[in-house]
Amino acid sequence: MDGLFVIDKPSGCTSHDVVARVRKIFGIRRVGHGGTLDPDATGVLLVAVGRATRFFPFLAAESKSYEGVIRLGYSTDTYDAGGRPTSMESSDFPSPGALRAAMKSFEGQSSQLPPPYSAKKVGGRPMYALARAGREFDRKPSTVLIKSFKLRDYRPPFVGFEVECSAGTYVRSLAHDLGAGLGCGAHLLKLRRTSVGPYTLAGASDLAGLEAAAAVPPHPPRTAAARSARRVGPSRGPRKAPQRGPARAPRSRAWLRGAPSGVSLPGPGRLGQAGGPGQVIRRRAQAPARPRRPLGAPVPARYQDVCPPGRGPFNPSAALLSNGGVSLNFARIYCIVVRL
Repeated sequence: MDGLFVIDKPSGCTSHDVVARVRKIFGIRRVGHGGTLDPDATGVLLVAVGRATRFFPFLAAESKSYEGVIRLGYSTDTYDAGGRPTSMESSDFPSPGALRAAMKSFEGQSSQLPPPYSAKKVGGRPMYALARAGREFDRKPSTVLIKSFKLRDYRPPFVGFEVECSAGTYVRSLAHDLGAGLGCGAHLLKLRRTSVGPYTLAGASDLAGLEAAAAVPPHPPRTAAARSARRVGPSRGPRKAPQRGPARAPRSRAWLRGAPSGVSLPGPGRLGQAGGPGQVIRRRAQAPARPRRPLGAPVPARYQDVCPPGRGPFNPSAALLSNGGVSLNFARIYCIVVRL
């Protein structure tokens, strides 16, 4: 099975959990996802099955769109609501105009640091594993493109937003950097991915719907009544038996040897039936044989004109016909040669 599924990922499970669920539904090992979503995030997750996983390098380059809520007032170590606060809570919130201007400043190409708790790898290990172990590591910035970062709703301390960005952008880092720029601290409270390239939530399916669709057989088995109805049909009527002509008598080797028509030979009467003497074998009509010339009779003039004695090139046919006065049946000679 090969295909690409647009899954509406629920909250509380990782992207790998969705892949494991799809593997169990279809019983296929070769399954992967195109773009990680955080456990608390929801929305579009592309899951490929079989040979469709080869499209991931192309799908990874597609831009992504999100909508969510940012909580102003303090920052956390994970840059979302599940982390521990890393700053004192502030109640000095910006005005709507200042907030829009700050969000507008992030649009365009910029350098962004990934969150400490992320799936990016350092030395072959993911950052979240190193952070949970308390190990120090360096985070390398990556270049991202923010196409739009718009304010949807503002009810301090909650900021509703929409963002369209390139692949590899961390919205958690965007929320953290916004709070740092405003001076009040911020973290991501809620996030929902609305599209990945041309794939949107309108064409997405949840895991329960995917499992129900996989349980329905593509071609339900036909019952005896359905098969009878298909055989009869509403307008064609019952099928008629194919019209077959009379069975042809098997050819005997006597026909190849030039047996005369009407000779009685032993053999099977009809195909699949035992026969016996009295079966007449008919052969194709042949030209009447030439009459035999008695021995010593003069050679006809038409043969003498072909090759007169002592003149002209040697003609074996004329020589045979004129030597000894023996008549030959060319049809029988041809049959004998073919037979040999």
